[in-house]
Amino acid sequence: MSEPRQILVTSALPYANGSIHLGHMLEYIQTDMWVRFQKLRGNQCIYVCADDAHGSAIMLRAEKEGITPEQLIANVQAEHSGDFAEFLVDFDNFHSTHSEENRELSSLIYTRLREAGHIANRSVTQYFDPEKGMFLADRFIKGTCPKCAAEDQYGDNCEKCGATYAPTELKNPKSAISGATPVLKDSQHFFFKLPDFQAMLQQWTRSGTLQDAVANKLAEWLDSGLQEWDISRDAPYFGFEIPGEPGKYFYVWLDAPIGYMASFKNLCARRPELDFDAFWKEDSSAELYHFIGKDIVNFHALFWPAMLEGSGFRKPTAINVHGYLTVNGAKMSKSRGTFIKARTYLDHLAPEYLRYYYASKLGRGVDDLDLNLEDFVQKVNSDLVGKVVNIASRCAGFIHKGNQGVLVAGDAAPELSEAFLAAAPSIAEAYEARDFARAMREIMGLADRANAWIADKAPWSLAKQEGKQDEVQAICAQGVNLFRQLVIFLKPVLPVLAADAEAFLNVAPLTWNDHLLRLENHQLNAFKPLMSRIEPAKVEAMVAASKEDLLASQTSSAPAGNGELSKEPLSAEIEFDTFAAVDLRVALIVKAEAVPGADKLLQLTLDIGDERRNVFSGIKSAYPDPSKLEGRLTMMVANLKPRKMRFGMSEGMVMAAGPGGEEIYLLSPDSGAKPGQRIK
Repeated sequence: MSEPRQILVTSALPYANGSIHLGHMLEYIQTDMWVRFQKLRGNQCIYVCADDAHGSAIMLRAEKEGITPEQLIANVQAEHSGDFAEFLVDFDNFHSTHSEENRELSSLIYTRLREAGHIANRSVTQYFDPEKGMFLADRFIKGTCPKCAAEDQYGDNCEKCGATYAPTELKNPKSAISGATPVLKDSQHFFFKLPDFQAMLQQWTRSGTLQDAVANKLAEWLDSGLQEWDISRDAPYFGFEIPGEPGKYFYVWLDAPIGYMASFKNLCARRPELDFDAFWKEDSSAELYHFIGKDIVNFHALFWPAMLEGSGFRKPTAINVHGYLTVNGAKMSKSRGTFIKARTYLDHLAPEYLRYYYASKLGRGVDDLDLNLEDFVQKVNSDLVGKVVNIASRCAGFIHKGNQGVLVAGDAAPELSEAFLAAAPSIAEAYEARDFARAMREIMGLADRANAWIADKAPWSLAKQEGKQDEVQAICAQGVNLFRQLVIFLKPVLPVLAADAEAFLNVAPLTWNDHLLRLENHQLNAFKPLMSRIEPAKVEAMVAASKEDLLASQTSSAPAGNGELSKEPLSAEIEFDTFAAVDLRVALIVKAEAVPGADKLLQLTLDIGDERRNVFSGIKSAYPDPSKLEGRLTMMVANLKPRKMRFGMSEGMVMAAGPGGEEIYLLSPDSGAKPGQRIK
């Protein structure tokens, strides 16, 4: 038998500036299931995480609420910890990046990088808020668009005309924090020389540590040449001061991943059997896995391994990347009630329902996962209640009534027993590969076979016949043993069901290898219902509780543009002839991709029948995976005068509507439309 593996696992750190929602929970549930599987197999598997607690956003929110940043992050950590615990996410340690361990490790890594020549410094010119006394990131600057003269636009992109520009090009700039007119000011900044690690990263990203799709995406960055990374921010800033540089702070993304190390180090101080160096030294034989979303791949698969390499620590064994969560086939929406917080879900439904549904949909790739609420109800009720729990509830009563709750010895279905044993290695392989959907399919296939066998034997009919009691006991003992094996296979996903089943079975906590054994001449405890069906009304109540008043979202401070609903009054009336001059065409989105260096822009290649157009559109916040738009029909203004933008020429405008932010919806023509058709 092989030696137990030493494994350290992390999930991405939730930002300490808001509540956990079901999109976040996808990652933590996925990680927790994999960790529980490893522990069930007898491996030493440590799961650590922490709140990401630094940055300007936290500093400003705390100030707005009239509390210290430390109070804010403590409050949020208590909320996060409660949500995770109730969703059965079993961290070995949940810490904070605002910790002494993280301060020490961040300073150590930075100092080692500096001494090895991997840190540069130079002057940077930025807008400065003279009233607030702080440098302003682009998102904290607003003004008049230099292209279309739209007011109240951000410092890097106009949400009305789609133009991009440098903050210094904005007309009448104002600080979004204080309203003051910002001034340009020079400041010394510190940069991590990421290009020093180009060769290492090209090899490492292709070494099997990443899914192929992720490695291919990173190759685009690597092929275009890496840039030095600004790792410093000026005071005031909530974070760690850079050693030897008063008034200069580490950018939040420098110390955030170091928070993985800090959380583990904090745990080591309380568990003497754990050795920090054994897991983090350069030649460590332990395994290290990060579970993250595809939106933060560049930080984890380029910056992070380069930082570790340059400071003499080990790199991850693998980075497991997942896609986004959609609900009912669309982005999570506050107005539709599908932007569901973890706490709102827990107020209405049991956590294991969602854990199982996520498991049934999660493959090993980076595809998005859709939480279809109708399918959710049907699948949980059918699989867990109708198949798995049904086996125990069918058999337990006959055993208690006919044999005082004692399982008889013997195997009433050797072929079925063999099939269950033979399936275990494949199920384990699927868990190991994070192909939870395949594991669930195989487990439910076994449950189907067990139910079909019991239905064929019909112990409820035999129990009414003279001289058939021994056969009834043999059938039901077999059913309970098959149920026990299913519980073992499902235990990483359904720990509460497993604990309740263990109580009924009158056994110690089950391990993976227990599936090889049978219970014979064994006393059961009284059977209690193990899981109830989901009532659709509870799902409807959860959605209703998640809805925000649409009018309130329409009158929010989100800037209008791209057809979005706005709080501003209607513009002046125009003549019909003016409107008739607008040439609206059906367009096929041939290619859609993010624009490097732009926070809000997508670059769209549009087919309008007899030609193709290049259009930049500020809709990235609603479509974080732009490839999903490819092949879709939309509508565009085809006779808009082309505009020269920082990233190229934009040859039209696509039509969209919505409150803004994540809720921007590209308008689409009715089915049957063809690219190039004019819309009248």
